[in-house]
Amino acid sequence: MRDIIVTLLIFGSLPFILRRPYIGVLAWAWISYMNPHRLTWGFAYDFPFAQLVAIVLFASLLFSKESKKLPMDGVMGVWIAFLLWMTITTIFAIYEDRAFVYYIRVVKVQLLTLITIVVMTDQKRIDLLIWTICLSIGFYSVKGGIFTLATAGSYRVWGPGGSWIFENNAMALATLLVIPLMIYLHNINTDRWIRLGLKAAVLLSFFSALGSQSRGALVATIAVAAYYWWQTKSKFVTGAAIFVLAVTAFNFMPASWHERMGTIDNYEEDSSANSRLDAWRYSAAVASQRLTGGGFNSFSKATYAYYYKPVPKAYVSHSIYFSVIAAHGWPGFIMFMTIIALTWRNLSSLAKQTRNSPEDARYFQLAKMLKVSLIAYLSGGAFLSLAYFDLPWHIVAIAFLSTHQYKNRRSESTPKKVVPDFTTKYPT
Repeated sequence: MRDIIVTLLIFGSLPFILRRPYIGVLAWAWISYMNPHRLTWGFAYDFPFAQLVAIVLFASLLFSKESKKLPMDGVMGVWIAFLLWMTITTIFAIYEDRAFVYYIRVVKVQLLTLITIVVMTDQKRIDLLIWTICLSIGFYSVKGGIFTLATAGSYRVWGPGGSWIFENNAMALATLLVIPLMIYLHNINTDRWIRLGLKAAVLLSFFSALGSQSRGALVATIAVAAYYWWQTKSKFVTGAAIFVLAVTAFNFMPASWHERMGTIDNYEEDSSANSRLDAWRYSAAVASQRLTGGGFNSFSKATYAYYYKPVPKAYVSHSIYFSVIAAHGWPGFIMFMTIIALTWRNLSSLAKQTRNSPEDARYFQLAKMLKVSLIAYLSGGAFLSLAYFDLPWHIVAIAFLSTHQYKNRRSESTPKKVVPDFTTKYPT
C-alpha cells in the first residue's frame, strides 16, 4: 500500500512540475531529504524517483517562459570555480574510476542546487523550500525525539536508509541544521497552532540529536547554544532557558550516553578518534604533495603508506574540512571555505540592514537563523564527511537568494533620480 501511495504522489506531481519548475525543486528536495520510497517494502523502494523528477524538471526548464537567469556575485563566482576545480581533481584523481562515480553523485546535487537558485525567484518560494526541508527531515527528527523520550535515550536515532544522513552522526547534524530553520518558520508565522507545532518540533528534534549519541552533535549543540546566547538581546532569560534545558537533558540521558560523551576528553584512549587523526594527517599529507589532492575516494592502505605512513586499516577523514583537503588539495579547500565565508558576510550584512526595519523582519529572521545553521555545520561537520550533502549547499543557496532578493527589493523601492533633458529645444 505504501508503495502505491508514494508512487501516485510522485507521478501525480509530474504534470505540475512541467508547468512550474519550482514545484520540481520542492519535489526533488522532498525525495532527497525524506526519502519516502525508503519507507516502503516493495517495488518503490529502489525506484529512481529523484532521477525521474530531475528529468521532468529539466524538461520544464526548457519549455518554461519564466526567467532562467543565474545571478552572479562573489559567492557564485567562487562556487562555479569550485565546481570546475572538482572536475579537474577528478580527472587527475589517484583512483579515477572510484572518483568519477562519486563525482557524478556530487555534480547531481550541485546542479540541482544551482537550479534552485534559478527558479526560486521570490521569498514565498524560498519559504516553501524551507517548509519542505523542515517537514522532510523533521519527520525523522520529531519521530527520533519521541523515540528518545520513550526509551530514555537507550538507543540511537538513525536517518532514512540509503541516504546521506542514514548514519546516526549525520542524522544528528542534519537535525541541528534544520532546528534554526524551524525557529525561523515559527517567528514569521502568526497562526497559534502552527507556532505551537513548531515549538514541539524544535524540542523533540533537540532530543533526537541527543538520542543519536553523536559526539559531534554534542559539540555542535554547545557551539549553537553559545552563539545563539551571544546573539540574543535578553541574555539572562536565554541563558537561564539554555541552562535548564541542558541540565534536564544531561540528567535524562542514560549511562551509555554519558560514557560515550566522556570519550571526548579521553580521545587518546579512543581507537576511532586516533584513526580519525590519522585520516586527517593523511589528508594534509596528500594535499601537500599533490596540487589537486587525491581526488574523491583516495583513502586506501596503499595511499596511506605512500603519502603518510602504513596503517592496519584505511579510514576516511570524517570531516568536511579534511575530506575536501584530501579530495581537492589546498586550492579546493580555500575555495570551499571562501564560499562559506562570503555567505556568512552576506548574511551579516543582510541582518544589519534589516535589523530595525519591521517590513523586512522576515529577511532579518532568516539571516539570523541561517547563520546559526552554518555554526552547526562548521562545528559538527568537523567530525563528519558531509561536505557534499545537499542541506548545507541549500543553506548557501537560500542565503544567496535572500540577499539578492532583498537588494532587488531595495533597488525597486528607491526612487530613481530624474535627469533633466537638456537636448529639448524650447521657444525663446
